[in-house]
Amino acid sequence: MSKHKSIVDPHKIIKDRKDREEKVNLVKAALLDAFFVFYSIVVVQRAVYYKFWLELRELPFSWSEIGAFAILSLAAGALWASSRTSISARLFSIHKDNRITKYSVEIFGWFLFNITFIAGWMITRVSLVDLFTKEGIEGANRIFGSLLSPELGIFDEALFAIIETVYIALVATIVSIPLTLALSFLTARNLMKDNKVQAVVYYFFRVILNFIRSIEPLIWAIVFSVWVGIGPYAGMIALLVHTIASNAKLYSEAIESIEEGPVEAITATGANKFQVIWYAVVPQIVLPFLSFTIYRWDINVRMATIIGLVGGGGIGTMLMQYQGLAKWNEVGLIVIMIAVVVWIMDYVSAKIREAIY
Repeated sequence: MSKHKSIVDPHKIIKDRKDREEKVNLVKAALLDAFFVFYSIVVVQRAVYYKFWLELRELPFSWSEIGAFAILSLAAGALWASSRTSISARLFSIHKDNRITKYSVEIFGWFLFNITFIAGWMITRVSLVDLFTKEGIEGANRIFGSLLSPELGIFDEALFAIIETVYIALVATIVSIPLTLALSFLTARNLMKDNKVQAVVYYFFRVILNFIRSIEPLIWAIVFSVWVGIGPYAGMIALLVHTIASNAKLYSEAIESIEEGPVEAITATGANKFQVIWYAVVPQIVLPFLSFTIYRWDINVRMATIIGLVGGGGIGTMLMQYQGLAKWNEVGLIVIMIAVVVWIMDYVSAKIREAIY
């Protein structure tokens, strides 16, 4: 018996693959269009509610309402994606022969921007009339007049507080360096791609650092002021945690942008992973690391002022106390001292970073 081999038509395989890709892209376009429709409906509805009822919390979303919006959005998205005016379909290379894409993109983009801006205007209750009322202008004159007439009687106390603020930022920055260096190598994609274990470590630390970085130092200061008590220690730990997460990202991006030539050359000699990092990676990243660290100290000085408002110690705590007592002359002195110190720190850090490069 003769055996016949089935003849495979390569053109048919290519056509079938393209058809499958186009169907998948059409589904993606439909979902993206559905999201745009859902976003538009929700933003407009919430903005109108807020305009006429003023309090969003009095009109919470119900599951039936969200479900109805979702079904309507999916239906509209599917219809839109199948048309020749769908922006999402064009993004996924569907309907390439459409000549009005440019205009539809501009119209749709302006539509989304306008409804977002109008909704934001309504929700924030922007009013130029309230800004220039007689009572408001009198209050502003009273406050700014006091701020420009600082009370020098608290200068010694404010000086100690501002020094404390600078040291909070300094200690947080220095203590963060060792752990930040270790994490930066573990979260650099080009160094953690050899096997699955390294990939798991990379994604694990990336997720953790992204989570920590997404929470502002002000929130961390509240957490640690409850944990260790109100004072400079809580402020320092809050800045330390956020500095580690933020600088680890900057450091890892610097590592990912190095030239691969030295790495390949050192690897070709049979060097192990640590030797490759020490001799091929570290020499390329020393200057960026120093620059990022100095700049972060500058940032931490400003942040240390803010976290003092929630019990993180330093000049911020003192500012909060006098502001609560409505002693605006004392507040004026504190504000001037903060501005001077921040300006000096910015100038010094800029000069140091300029010298490094």
